[in-house]
Amino acid sequence: MRNKAITQAYYVEQLGFQLVGKQDYPEYLMVQKDAIELHFFLFPGLDPLQNYGQIYLRTEAIDYLYQYFLDRKVSIHPNGPLETKPWGQREFSLLDPDHNLLTFGQSIS
Repeated sequence: MRNKAITQAYYVEQLGFQLVGKQDYPEYLMVQKDAIELHFFLFPGLDPLQNYGQIYLRTEAIDYLYQYFLDRKVSIHPNGPLETKPWGQREFSLLDPDHNLLTFGQSIS
């Protein structure tokens, strides 16, 4: 993350994560949603257009989650709307403020 306040606002206010822990670390952020916990460290020199960070998040409620994000006006990746993929997953993707790619998927088999 380049800016802790911006990253925290995105994950907590837009995506619905909650802060983890009782102590605040200036250069570290921990958030959680259901059984998913994400940790971020400060990297002020990160060039978002050069960032290749990505994670794949499995869910059992892909349609609900997609609608939840749409209702909260979360931008869906232009190349990542919800769709069924040939490899048996139903997926969509987001880019966070630092261009970390978040892909959410659910098995359809």
